[in-house]
Amino acid sequence: MLKIVKDSNPQLRKKCEEVPLPLSAEHKALIEEMMAYLKLSQDDEYREKHPECREGVGLAAPQVGHNLRMLVIAYDAPTEEDPNKRIEYELVNPKITANSIKKAFLQGGEGCLSVDDVHEGYVYRDFKIVVEAYDNLQGKKIHITARGYDAIVLQHEIDHLNGVLFYDHIDPKDPFKRLDNSVAI
Repeated sequence: MLKIVKDSNPQLRKKCEEVPLPLSAEHKALIEEMMAYLKLSQDDEYREKHPECREGVGLAAPQVGHNLRMLVIAYDAPTEEDPNKRIEYELVNPKITANSIKKAFLQGGEGCLSVDDVHEGYVYRDFKIVVEAYDNLQGKKIHITARGYDAIVLQHEIDHLNGVLFYDHIDPKDPFKRLDNSVAI
């Protein structure tokens, strides 16, 4: 079972290395194990039996001790058109290739499996982004256009690959400052 690296570990502040494609058997096994861990973290019964496990929607390789540009995302995202919609990616070498000027933030603040302490304040991120990456689930290079919550989750996980934690974005002088034209989610 994977072990989550906490933010007190300087390893989380290092920039991660590109992963050679096609994926080696070792890298493929790691990203699939990360997804399995993430899905288990969303299982109420599992968390009841393992109280040290917290629920997450994303996980980056440095959070499990690997300095590699890989991340997984999995969560339910129901819409009126598709009440069973689920977002799932196993991304390798993701790059943000476009972003909006408009900003967004989670009203309740962001959390992180690697961060036990509460860090209150707004984390402003781009409302819309385009990400290019290899997706292990689809077995090919993809482009993702993400808005709102989806864009926030992707940016949070990509930050991990660059040694950045969510609370680095909080204004220390005015943590709840509202930016003009920003979208609260």
